[in-house]
Amino acid sequence: MKRLAAILLATLATPVAAQTATPSSGSPQSTTLRGGPKLIVAISVDQLSADLFAQHRNRFTGGFARLLNGAVFPSAYQSHAATETCPGHSTILTGARPAKTGIIANTWIDQRAPRADKQVYCAEDERVPGSTSKAYTASDVHLKVPTLGERMKAADPASRVVAVAGKDRAAIMMAGRRADEIWWWNGKTYATYAGRAEPGAVTRGKAAVAALVARPQEALPLPGWCASSDRPITVGTQTLGQGRFAREAGDAAAFRASPVSDAAVLGIAAGLIQDMQLGKRAAPDLIAVGLSATDYIGHATGTQGAEMCIQMAELDRALGDFFAVLDSYAIDYQVMLTADHGAHDMTERHIQRAMPMAAHIAPELQAKRIGAAIGQALGVAGPVLLGSEADIYVDRDLPAPTRARVLAEAKRRYSAMPQVAAALTRAEVAATPVPTSPPETWTLAERARASFDAERSGDLLVMLKPRVTTIEVPGPGYVETHGSPWDYDRRVPLLFWRKGMTGFEQPLSVETVDIAPTLGAMLGVETPEVDGRCLDLDPGTGTTCR
Repeated sequence: MKRLAAILLATLATPVAAQTATPSSGSPQSTTLRGGPKLIVAISVDQLSADLFAQHRNRFTGGFARLLNGAVFPSAYQSHAATETCPGHSTILTGARPAKTGIIANTWIDQRAPRADKQVYCAEDERVPGSTSKAYTASDVHLKVPTLGERMKAADPASRVVAVAGKDRAAIMMAGRRADEIWWWNGKTYATYAGRAEPGAVTRGKAAVAALVARPQEALPLPGWCASSDRPITVGTQTLGQGRFAREAGDAAAFRASPVSDAAVLGIAAGLIQDMQLGKRAAPDLIAVGLSATDYIGHATGTQGAEMCIQMAELDRALGDFFAVLDSYAIDYQVMLTADHGAHDMTERHIQRAMPMAAHIAPELQAKRIGAAIGQALGVAGPVLLGSEADIYVDRDLPAPTRARVLAEAKRRYSAMPQVAAALTRAEVAATPVPTSPPETWTLAERARASFDAERSGDLLVMLKPRVTTIEVPGPGYVETHGSPWDYDRRVPLLFWRKGMTGFEQPLSVETVDIAPTLGAMLGVETPEVDGRCLDLDPGTGTTCR
């Protein structure tokens, strides 16, 4: 199949001068960063759970197979409670948990926000007049800590930091501030911050993707080893489980939720590496690559159907082609691949497959409903509770004694709900010591503590019991989700590969906050005050944690 090759060719067909460019005599040269890899390639596969990776790893023959020859940590933890896209991406290249990054969820409530819509998106600037959490100006304003790329630039301004992703929050949270290039798919094309010039690789990539979207997509073949996944499942009004990604001409939404969207991101990344000559100068560079198709496909069709099986096969091949292109550039590059969170397959399929206790969240757990009942019981007018995912906020305009009564009653009511595992007040979470034990041993309060930000977190944190999904009524594009404090959402793979390294596998748990100090040590970049630790990727007597 020629889809990825066509995109790569489109992005790599640069002028000869660009292909052979070398730094001019006036180009800044590195004076502080020596001896490590010349290019860090940091890849995040959105929603690639450790369980999904383990399920398919013995079938991989492409890019994943290469990475499996490196340092393999099959049990890396996004150790916090709020296992969503934005918090997860904020940990990967900062070395900090959401309690420090400030990215507690994809969205949260800010009752002081200067607009009627008090919901704030993690990667927006809500101060922009007329914006909402759905129609916003993308921004890094909410990220409170530096990324590895920012630290590299502080150590040597000649280092360049680039990001390209299928979502704005993935690109922004991994690149941080001061990115030389930062691009993401906005639903129609690839976008960046207003006022930034468009490089040739992005121009070529946008044109190639526009041509792909404009044409219909034939059904993708089903690999033989996916036959056991090829089973229909009824979810509401839909029949899923046997999709092949056939797409009508012009359907950009279907393109986004298909394997080819990852191939497009990888193609643009390869083009940016070539055009910018990343990894070719004395100062090391970093490119963050956010692959979002697995997440969109998972939400729309679940993790155990033919759709996801095809996606795993196509992603493996796309990564293999991408690495082959990087090999042709003759640069010393270090790959890191992980995920922002895991996932929980659709309730309906779980019930059919030996998990009859799986359930959708009960409508009685809506913050609006519980708030109305509390208001009536206490004689308080108005929406006394506001909800954003697991964070529940008490109306800040209520008198302090009334707020205390509302919070106590909310805790009592939520705690009594059969589907609720814990309802913790912000005081209880704040008083919990930051955990230092292996992440799989953490209590729910400790997991909540890793997600807690005093400025942004709710007054009450509600965590559902295992196998209860936050989807009340499944519908098109949304039959499966994540966000729980349970290990199927917390555990992700973590893989490191560099040419010539001696590989090994460590099954004991690590954390995604270990990534930044691990890569920083290779580059000689200090990462003070992070939550993670350097992982020694030398399996012998030597160490990469110098």
